[in-house]
Amino acid sequence: MVPVWTVAVRKVGQEVSKARVPLLGIGAAFSFLLMMFNVPLPGGTTGHAIAGTLLAVVLGPWSACISISIALLLQALMFGDGGILAFGANSFNMAFVSPFLGYFIFTFIRHRAKRESGEYAGLIAGSYVGIVMAALCTAIELGIQPLLFTNAAGQPMYFPYPLSVSIPAVLAPHLIVAGVVEAIFTVAIYTFIKRVAPGTLYQGAKTRIRPLYTFLVALVCLSPLGLLASGTAWGEWGVQRIAAVAADGKALGYVPEGMRNGLSFTAAIPGYLVKGVPDFVGYVISALAGAAALVIAFKIFGLIRKTHREKPRH
Repeated sequence: MVPVWTVAVRKVGQEVSKARVPLLGIGAAFSFLLMMFNVPLPGGTTGHAIAGTLLAVVLGPWSACISISIALLLQALMFGDGGILAFGANSFNMAFVSPFLGYFIFTFIRHRAKRESGEYAGLIAGSYVGIVMAALCTAIELGIQPLLFTNAAGQPMYFPYPLSVSIPAVLAPHLIVAGVVEAIFTVAIYTFIKRVAPGTLYQGAKTRIRPLYTFLVALVCLSPLGLLASGTAWGEWGVQRIAAVAADGKALGYVPEGMRNGLSFTAAIPGYLVKGVPDFVGYVISALAGAAALVIAFKIFGLIRKTHREKPRH
């Protein structure tokens, strides 16, 4: 991801005006909040939307890459979600594959179907394929681990299941459920933005930021709905659970050596839950803190950029 981020930062610096920089923070907050809305998937696991294609269409794919990457970084550092060592892989899947592939499909369909129906067909196809391919990349990254890293006894040191298990386990639920959820969220939010803040989509139209903040607040208030989906995403098992995970009706029975002796990191608000308060209250606090941090961070970046550009040269 380092070369991708390098190009993305340069592209955003060249192409995004200082007036639109705060929109990257709003986009990051959208992605962060949508990833808190876990939905049940077949097999007892959960998944979430990304908003990769949505942000790519609204902000541009390079801006979407930056926004989603920062949202993932905040998740890992502040909430212990996604993992520190997996940050690069998560960013590749969700901040690169999903927005860029989704944007390509969207523009391909929209340019060939000039009507509004073509625009929405591109959104649906792009968002669906984008998240499904991100899931496929995740499955491949997990499934190749037993081929690459084993101990002297021949046991996988990290992820224990091969491609023949990981690909169907990850891909099928995304084809059936998660891809549909991503498309629904994308169309709904895009329609809302198009109606209340067309300036974010079309040059010359009036840009209204306040309705977008209102929508963010609504998502924060609704975030506890993500607690209704029990279970975790497939492959996100901790050391305490992985030995009991079953595949083909048989429990794994051991903890991979690399996981058992791996990096341990304690986040400030692990799992989006705050000690001493009900889970739904902690979820709202986490959603508010995360969204606010992202919006404020990009506002500060915009101010720094403005000051830097206005600084006189000698």
